[in-house]
Amino acid sequence: MSRLNLCALRSSSKGNSVLISTDNCRILVDCGISGKALEESLSFFGLSPSALDAILITHEHTDHTKGISTISRKHDIPVFATYGTWERLRRSCENLSPQNIRTIGESESFSLGDISVTPFPISHDAAQPVGYTFETADDKVSVATDTGIITDRIFECIKGSRMVLLESNYDLFMLEAGAYPYDLKRRIKSDIGHLSNDDAALTALDLVKSGTREIILGHISPENNYPDLAFQTAKLCLESHGFLVGKDVFLYTANKDCVTFLK
Repeated sequence: MSRLNLCALRSSSKGNSVLISTDNCRILVDCGISGKALEESLSFFGLSPSALDAILITHEHTDHTKGISTISRKHDIPVFATYGTWERLRRSCENLSPQNIRTIGESESFSLGDISVTPFPISHDAAQPVGYTFETADDKVSVATDTGIITDRIFECIKGSRMVLLESNYDLFMLEAGAYPYDLKRRIKSDIGHLSNDDAALTALDLVKSGTREIILGHISPENNYPDLAFQTAKLCLESHGFLVGKDVFLYTANKDCVTFLK
């Protein structure tokens, strides 16, 4: 069986990076962390950045891209992103080798090693943002963060995944009572902002009904959320509909400062 591994190296509003791998291929989704942080994270798996086969970008915001140029140039790694994302990254990635700049369609599948990669459009205030599903002959996992809503199209792409990294960015009451200015609060709550704990919980429920067995709640805001609050919101929703966490589904929260190891 060709099993896919999904590991959140970092996941929060401060920096994001995800490792997708099989025995034969290693893909980094986003690199919104420093080169040093990436090296430290990969060392837990006995890897260095030079072992990466590719870097995929979801969108151009710095918490997803700030380390990409350095890592790609230093280790000669190809970087994949949509046309719209590359247009926004033109200045910050101007030192990338042209041969490592790869443009992808927002819904066109392609292969990296033994992994089939399918981007899908997400609803976020970026140029041409995407999430990703990853498939082998035997397995499927998905990354679905930085989206204000889960559209029917997004859900169709990620349903049936064994594991999903799902955004659970903010608690509505914490956001509304917090210190953020009104315009920023409105942007976060909008359809092109981020997903709340309540919306993530309902999406988790639909995913479990579709066969998902593991869900990692990620991109948790340090200012407007707590990991345990995100976890308990999803757990309550799942168990109120008859799905036992730890038996029917395994639920985790991604760490913002270190690698998330699943038990």
